[in-house]
Amino acid sequence: MALLDGKTLLVTGVLTEGSIAFHVARLAQEQGADVVLTSFGRQLRLTQAIARRLPAAAPVVELDVTSDADLAALAARTGEHTDHLDGVVHSIGFAPQSVLGGNFLAAQWPDVATALQVSAFSLKALAAAAQPLLGRGSSIVGLTLDATVAWPVYDWMGVAKAALESTARYLARDLGPAGIRVNLVSAGPVRTKAATSIPGFETLEGGWDARAPLGWDVADAEPTARAVAALLSDWFPATTGEIVHVDGGVHAMGV
Repeated sequence: MALLDGKTLLVTGVLTEGSIAFHVARLAQEQGADVVLTSFGRQLRLTQAIARRLPAAAPVVELDVTSDADLAALAARTGEHTDHLDGVVHSIGFAPQSVLGGNFLAAQWPDVATALQVSAFSLKALAAAAQPLLGRGSSIVGLTLDATVAWPVYDWMGVAKAALESTARYLARDLGPAGIRVNLVSAGPVRTKAATSIPGFETLEGGWDARAPLGWDVADAEPTARAVAALLSDWFPATTGEIVHVDGGVHAMGV
């Protein structure tokens, strides 16, 4: 039996074939899951095109996590394709250029607020919107970059990731009684479209392979996708509020 046989998953964040979320969706299908994707706005048509490149074409429902209307409609829109969800993947993050790339001290609150809403509060918003379709034993998995340290050029996105990690712990507390697990995967840098839009991203990724005891390939999203798939499966029935590091071991090393 495959790892995710019989499960139905909602996956956000598929934009290109290089997206971590695309590899999660692909691997999930290969492991027996049915997948529904989300997208919105000008990205919607891109996601629909990329969805046809999965092993099985996946439906795409409209969801802007900053839209109250879209969040309220998520269960109904998803319900057109399935009557339940066994898992949700949060692969959502955005910060204006003005709060990245060495602009930490110059950042203004409206742009910081955008980063926090899209990259952190959205985890709570997505979980609450999907909850009517989630049952006992279901799993929510998000993606982060270790927020226990300050990274070059990451600036307010790093702060947003710290908020995301805290949000996951509180969600684990509040959704645990309903049998819903909430965990994060802390991945090393992967050269996705979103990552490379960060000014100076090469500074962040540079030298990662040399610092990682297991080595690290910034072009390979497969290790991260496998960790997400594992947390979506039934193999972690008593694990919640956890952050699983998939970074070649960099998080455990000193300077």
